[in-house]
Amino acid sequence: MEVMTMKIYVGNLSFEASDQDLKDAFGAHGQVETASIVKDSYSGRSRGFGFVEMSNEAEARAAISALNGKEIKGRAVKVNEAISKSEGRRGEGGGRGRGGQGRGGQGRGGWGGGRSNY
Repeated sequence: MEVMTMKIYVGNLSFEASDQDLKDAFGAHGQVETASIVKDSYSGRSRGFGFVEMSNEAEARAAISALNGKEIKGRAVKVNEAISKSEGRRGEGGGRGRGGQGRGGQGRGGWGGGRSNY
């Protein structure tokens, strides 16, 4: 039988939290396959959220229930099942951030207006 891992989103993370902190917190509820905090590609600083993959769905759901709203490194975290990029935002149509494209940023530079960098 194929084992399906469940990917869990963890938001509102302290900038001091580490991958190991996530692994430890979720590991108390079951087997953690991976735990990683998303980092800014330029500064290397945490972006305040991460993902945990657990191999057992029942353990993953128990961890979500137990840890949502609990503190990790001094901040109450938001924990829920991760939504794949292909699913979008639960059928709410399109991706985030589409509204401002092609409108010149409403006076913040962009095409045909605002300040020039030259």
